Amino acid sequence: MNISTVLTKRSVVGGLVILILLIIFITLPLYAPAYTVILLTAIFMYIVLTVSWALFSGPTGYMSLAPAAFFGVGIYTAAILGMKLPLIVVIVCGGFFSFFLALLVGALTLRLRGIYFAIFTFGLVMLIAYLLLFWELHVTGTRGRFVIAVGHNTVYYIMYGNLVILLIVAVFVRRSKFGLALRSIGENEDAAAHTGVNVTLVKIVTFAISAFFIGTAGAVMATRWTYIDPFIAFNPLFSFMPVLMAIFGGTGQLWGPIIGAAIFAYLEEFLITRFPYYYMLIFGIILVIAILYMPKGLVGLIQKWRKGGGVV
Repeated sequence: MNISTVLTKRSVVGGLVILILLIIFITLPLYAPAYTVILLTAIFMYIVLTVSWALFSGPTGYMSLAPAAFFGVGIYTAAILGMKLPLIVVIVCGGFFSFFLALLVGALTLRLRGIYFAIFTFGLVMLIAYLLLFWELHVTGTRGRFVIAVGHNTVYYIMYGNLVILLIVAVFVRRSKFGLALRSIGENEDAAAHTGVNVTLVKIVTFAISAFFIGTAGAVMATRWTYIDPFIAFNPLFSFMPVLMAIFGGTGQLWGPIIGAAIFAYLEEFLITRFPYYYMLIFGIILVIAILYMPKGLVGLIQKWRKGGGVV
């Protein structure tokens, strides 16, 4: 049996698995209890955040801690525009506002490298949160906003559609010349620039694309929470969780962040209900173990096992 035949069979099997999963998730709200729909919506949200983060940070090696900023922008977009525009328009607006914020931030900061970029992006989250808090307390005279609630099934389908579009974009980027340019930046940025890659433009555009999907996810989830304030919307947890999930799953393959996000999203729900004061400590321990013993995440571990190399 030649290699092309094996690859063809794998492609067919992979396509069938994807088709079955699509059908299952599309029909699930018709027969599943409300709790399952709500839980899967949260899992889809974390997958969107994690894959979006990995889309930029995975190949480039830049440690972005800005997801909470873009997520919060999407949330506040839904809170401000939710009573004035249709839901889909509000969600798209949340994505575009995050996109343009990322363009601005990227143009100013993506010349920074290493820890400096990570510190600045995390500082952006805190800056926006405190500016909004100051505005609400001293200008509008109120803190927080109410958001129009939407049915669980509607939120589920929109988040699911958002995830499917993101995965299509991620596959396209990874297999395109644009994705090759991203990987070359991660391997050696100076060498990539010397070979003709417009390093700054590639980084800024990818950073903005990832922010768009994070913003749409925030706008969708805002309809689940009904009330938000700056510290709910710009919770630093939404910056650190995607990083943790991507590292645990592995950023070498697209399905690594998906697996990492799915496992940790379910684990978060389990731990919060049983160990509400210690779940972040448990996450930290898991992260340390993953870095020490699974430097390439679950994806690397599975690939090593499949090659028969064993586990050290």
